[in-house]
Amino acid sequence: MSSSDWVSTSLPYLTPRPQGRGDAWSDEAAAQGRKGTQRITHAGEVPAPPAVAELLGVSGGELVVVRRRVIELDGEPCELTDTFYPVRIARGTRLAGTAKIRGGAVTLLAELGHVGVRVREDVTARAPSAGECETLRIDPDEPVLRLSRLTLDAEDRPIQLDLMTMPAHRQRLRYEIRIG
Repeated sequence: MSSSDWVSTSLPYLTPRPQGRGDAWSDEAAAQGRKGTQRITHAGEVPAPPAVAELLGVSGGELVVVRRRVIELDGEPCELTDTFYPVRIARGTRLAGTAKIRGGAVTLLAELGHVGVRVREDVTARAPSAGECETLRIDPDEPVLRLSRLTLDAEDRPIQLDLMTMPAHRQRLRYEIRIG
């Protein structure tokens, strides 16, 4: 299976994992005989860009915590992911650091008392930026998919926002929805 055959589903990334388990990405890749890794390129507090502020329900420029990652499949970059958290949730936690989080961020959020119960995803396509071309090793004429995933808690408060950018020709997104 080549990276162009990759099918991505959201569910493994939305639920806390049992203690001692690896992260969802590494496990998903391993289940398909592949190696999934990620590099954290930045973590810490930043002023919220307007679109992030709107989705997280904070004021434009208000501080939020971000974790910026390059996701790799078999050593090749396949996705850029920026994950944002309100500072009320993430300040002073491992979410604000560059170390890998055992079990993943969703597991840590649950340990901190923040459990997602609803997710809203939006997918768009666009031309890549110069930086995205360089990092993802794609040509400027190759479109990227931008997936925005907002996770809300039981009180409908945003607890996490993922902004993922991936080469369109290497991805297929699958949504399975249980009705009733």
